[in-house]
Amino acid sequence: MAISLFRKKVGKEPTPSPVNEGMADKQTKYEALVNALHGDIYRYAYWLCRDPHVAEDLVQETYLRAWRAIDSLVDDKAAKAWLITILRRENARRFERKQFDLIDLDEFPQSDNGALHSEQEMEHEWLHRHIARLPEEYQEPLLLQVVGGFSGEEIAQQLGLNKNTVMTRLFRARNQIREAMESSAQSRGHSNG
Repeated sequence: MAISLFRKKVGKEPTPSPVNEGMADKQTKYEALVNALHGDIYRYAYWLCRDPHVAEDLVQETYLRAWRAIDSLVDDKAAKAWLITILRRENARRFERKQFDLIDLDEFPQSDNGALHSEQEMEHEWLHRHIARLPEEYQEPLLLQVVGGFSGEEIAQQLGLNKNTVMTRLFRARNQIREAMESSAQSRGHSNG
């Protein structure tokens, strides 16, 4: 009602302030970014930490930093890579802030609590465990390709590497996973036969 009274008195629409327009543009861009990429960003965060609560925290921190720096995102096509980079840095900060007591889970028997894992869940756990054992130089490009869906060229840009280096690391990572699979299959064959 105040706006309609204002129009009657002045006779024209009030002009929005440039500050409000800028905030509205920033908010629109940010919301579009979150809506379009939230699933991919969460999936990558979950692959990094394997804990849904930590993944949610990482995604929130990522989007908070993205909000603060949204004006630096010039090319919308680079948004996914930009957010993944922020997420990777947030994950690294998590380890800088906290010291963990690490134990090797393979040394301790796992209680099943009566729940049987499906074969697919067991395969995912096996794969995650073996990817986590890869050297970081192989692990990171593989996760960016498999989970993030990035091409070799996009991975090279994100990691600041030559594309050929990235392709070599992807090849070696896959070979190490394949060798672990073959070794696992052979050991199961010996124990069953």
